[in-house]
Amino acid sequence: MNRHVKGKTPRRPHPKKPTSNQKDPVGVYCRVRPLDEEDEECCIEVISNTTIQLHAPEGFKTNRNGEYKETQYSFRTVFGVSVSQIELFAHVAKPLVDDLIRGKNGLLFTYGVTGSGKTFTMTGSPGQGGLLPRSLDMLFNSIGPYQAKRCVFKTDDKNGMEIQNEVDALLERQKRENNFIQPTVPKTPFSRPKLDLEIADMIKPEKAHKSDGVDEDSSYSVFVSYIEIYNNYIYDLLDETQEDAIKPKWNDGGTQVRQNTESIPPQSKTLREDHNHNMYVAGCMEVEVKSAEEAFQVFWRAQKKRKVANTRLNRESSRSHSVFIIKLAQVPLDADGDTILQDKTQVTVSQLCLVDLAGSERTGRTGAEGIRIREAGNINQSLLTLRTCIEILRENQMCGTNKMVPYRDSKVTHLFKNYFDGEGKVRMVVCVNPKAGDYEETLLVMRFAEMTQEVEVAQPADRPICGFTPGRRHRNQAFREELSRKLEERGNPIDKDMPSTIDLLVYNLPPLPSCEVTDPHDDITLPRLIDALQNRQRIRHMMIEEYSKAAIMMKSMLQEMETNLISKENVIHQQNGKLVEKDKIIQSNKTEIERLEKKTKTQEHQINILQKTTKIYEDDKCSLQQELETREQRLQREQCEKRRMEQRMQGVVSDTQHKWEKECERRVNAMQIEMQNKLWVKNEKLKQLKVILTEGKTPNRPIPPPRQIQQQQQQQQQQQQPSREECLPAKRSASPSPLPVTTTPVRPLHRRSHSAGGEKWVDHKPASSLDLGTVLQPLIPNAIQVSAPNEKALSKCDKYVLTHQEVASDGEIETKLIKGDVIKTRGGGRAVQFTDTETLKQELTTVPSRKRKSSEGLPASGDGVWTDVETRCSVAVEGKAGSKMGPGYEHHGITKRRKP
Repeated sequence: MNRHVKGKTPRRPHPKKPTSNQKDPVGVYCRVRPLDEEDEECCIEVISNTTIQLHAPEGFKTNRNGEYKETQYSFRTVFGVSVSQIELFAHVAKPLVDDLIRGKNGLLFTYGVTGSGKTFTMTGSPGQGGLLPRSLDMLFNSIGPYQAKRCVFKTDDKNGMEIQNEVDALLERQKRENNFIQPTVPKTPFSRPKLDLEIADMIKPEKAHKSDGVDEDSSYSVFVSYIEIYNNYIYDLLDETQEDAIKPKWNDGGTQVRQNTESIPPQSKTLREDHNHNMYVAGCMEVEVKSAEEAFQVFWRAQKKRKVANTRLNRESSRSHSVFIIKLAQVPLDADGDTILQDKTQVTVSQLCLVDLAGSERTGRTGAEGIRIREAGNINQSLLTLRTCIEILRENQMCGTNKMVPYRDSKVTHLFKNYFDGEGKVRMVVCVNPKAGDYEETLLVMRFAEMTQEVEVAQPADRPICGFTPGRRHRNQAFREELSRKLEERGNPIDKDMPSTIDLLVYNLPPLPSCEVTDPHDDITLPRLIDALQNRQRIRHMMIEEYSKAAIMMKSMLQEMETNLISKENVIHQQNGKLVEKDKIIQSNKTEIERLEKKTKTQEHQINILQKTTKIYEDDKCSLQQELETREQRLQREQCEKRRMEQRMQGVVSDTQHKWEKECERRVNAMQIEMQNKLWVKNEKLKQLKVILTEGKTPNRPIPPPRQIQQQQQQQQQQQQPSREECLPAKRSASPSPLPVTTTPVRPLHRRSHSAGGEKWVDHKPASSLDLGTVLQPLIPNAIQVSAPNEKALSKCDKYVLTHQEVASDGEIETKLIKGDVIKTRGGGRAVQFTDTETLKQELTTVPSRKRKSSEGLPASGDGVWTDVETRCSVAVEGKAGSKMGPGYEHHGITKRRKP
């Protein structure tokens, strides 16, 4: 069973466009702006009207071998610093305006680094109009007499044009005037419309241009639109709703819905494709204009909304790409040359796009921060996309490849992709700044311009001929003039039908009687006729006399009037002389007024710039204040959290410290009790051993029986044994406890003390220290002995020693001498820095003796001879009368001086 396969929707075929086999390269022109300072270093030199040369600035090495490199670049035309705006327009924009009138499209854009004069080239300044105002002036000078009435042409929402009849156009005009949809510039027959002072003298009338290729048998209408591409978003600068974005809104109750500080962001526009596959901005406002002044007024009102910012390199740096579109609609007249054809297919729409690209910049040189960094990144990215598209177009044309051109990566390239595909001529003006600081950026711009010149664009085809007889409008106009003249002659006769004065006089004479004679002998008719004629003759003489009198009177009046006229002419001549003088004064005053007006315009322009700069600074100030407030609030929160944490940690530390103090006190008490018990047991054993040794050394003494010996030992122990409290110290260590035994001392190498010199020592011996009675005792000369250290004693000495006693692990008392240097503190006191530790330890040495083993198990005698001097010195025993403890209990040798 065959399965039904779903077919694909067929692709809409492209409409067949009349193409031309001829191609023209992209016209690239170069304009060099003058330096801001005359003594500034210049890196660009104009060699000819088509070539410039770049010099590396001082200190800039371009080659690996350290040599300077000079490069030359060629353009279609190079405009130096002395070239005027009118010369630039005549070479660059005038051919595009001619093509616009002939129904062909055109694209003109300025390219360069920031601060290179792109906006001045495109817009100009008072008295020096740029390419845009001169293009508008030339267009309206050419098509002015052939423009259609307002609202005859109407734009649709699909980049097309519709034609309305006279009735619909009249209704549309009345509707717009009533609703104030489109403000019109008032016109008078003998005066030009009043403009803003900033743009009043952009173009002088004597420097106006006019096209020669205007079709007189067509009717024209001009529409303008102005958009900007900011952060790769398209915004309509002619949208009047955005002007009220920051005004407060009110509800029905009379309260504000939104404050003045809040703003509604403008809505961005989208790009769409019409039925001819041409790109256009959907929803963009197109304003119909009827004069160059009105068009430039619309442009200037929208220009004030454009995104500009103050940077380190340019006070009014453009932060967006601006596109001013001039759309010209034309349709031929009918066969009679009276009205336009009501056929939409006969409408020809051509447009000229004037683009002011934002300059590429480096954030390190411009000092951009925050939003400015994002703006600079989007500007550089869009220019990089334009460069990529030009490179791929060049590669496809030169190498025969068919790579896809990434027009959609940027709104700028996507909007103008039809021009590069052959929909019109493309012209580029490269603006460069010759100062040395822009050398690297200028080098990249030159390379891009050199590559752009190699791209070729197909020539647009000419518009088709309608087929009507040329000269229709002129013939119709001549016919209308002749018809009006005939009608005027018929309605107001001058010579033939005008009655003469004689006829009027005849009408005032009495009528003649009947002149019919029926009988030859009639004597009544002839005498009656003779009387009537005589009466008429008399009346005629009377009238002639009256007319002669009136003529004489008129003549006298005319003579009088002539005399008065001569006198008045003399007066007028005198007044004319005075008027000439007054005219000179007025002319001088006008010249002064014009000078003051120009000065006022300049001052207002500067004030406007300062206001914009002030607004920018205020916005930056508000943003910085908000950021500062946010950081202060964050810092306060962190400080509060820090204080709470400190309080919590202090509580935890105090609780832990109290807990460990109790634990340490408990452990110390248990250890003291344990050590005291061990020491007491050891003392008991030593006493018993001493008694045994003493008895063994006594000569010729009878050996008592074991029971008697045991009783004697018990008596001696009761007599000689001190109390437990007397033998043991009250505390384990009365001195400040040094570091634990396991801790590494400050100076691990044991050496003799340096206290034998001339330094003064503080000998700190706690009151609870025990005298062990050893032969060798530490002796410190020039020492101040204290039981507790004080500032007075420390201030007099340079060295410090602490005598510390503690019980060792084997039960013996160990003495440590902890030494240090006395140093001064920053507050004026004294501090001790420990440097060395000496340990003195007393050990009971087992002395070998010559003894015989007794069969009775008695203790051996002590008659052995010790040959070791050190051993004999350490255990030398002297019998002394009156000793309570018996011989051998205490050492009475003279102590040997030793250095601490």
